[in-house]
Amino acid sequence: MKRTLFILLAGALLFSCIRGKKSEKEALVIHEPFSGMNDSTFLFNGNNLDGWEITNFGPQGPVYVSGGEMILVMGDGCTGITWKKEFPKINYKVTLEAKRVAGNDFFCGMTFPVNDDPCSLIIGGWGGTVVGLSSINKMDASENETTTLRVFETNHWYKICLIVKKDTIKALIDDQVVVDFAIGNKSLSIRPEVELSKPFGIASWTTTAALRNIRVEKIN
Repeated sequence: MKRTLFILLAGALLFSCIRGKKSEKEALVIHEPFSGMNDSTFLFNGNNLDGWEITNFGPQGPVYVSGGEMILVMGDGCTGITWKKEFPKINYKVTLEAKRVAGNDFFCGMTFPVNDDPCSLIIGGWGGTVVGLSSINKMDASENETTTLRVFETNHWYKICLIVKKDTIKALIDDQVVVDFAIGNKSLSIRPEVELSKPFGIASWTTTAALRNIRVEKIN
């Protein structure tokens, strides 16, 4: 009886150790930062700034990578990064996740091409709540037909999607459409502050922001 009990206890202990090691291994896999290095549609590999240049706005804060995230530290104006490799001009989709870490202005100012014209999608500008395109007929995101207001929580990740086609620009936040703009004969431009973000770049304004999973895909 004692021998049987000993064997059962020993077996239980061995199973517990094996299960513990397996759980520990699974936990390591789950918490490992995502890397898109093997997928050419990802512009950020989660490890370094390969393909990017820290935008020399002048009064910008530092930019660094930590834990699979790109951190844009608050500066006296814009802090950002500019993509230095090939980027489509039309018929493409950009997706990324962004969050405001500190500050109260835009944490994702995405400058992008529409054929030969630049435009910017502003998320959380003008005091923290404005969403829209800058600029349409020289009118900023705070004063044109794409203007909407939304409250953004600090340290909360938001999924952002930008879809650029020949005649339309669409943007979604957490799968909710926030911009659905028909270009028509209206002119597109950008504010002087983000001129150095062309053709594609992301910036924050007097705000610390975090970015991850930046991806661009060609569409029809």
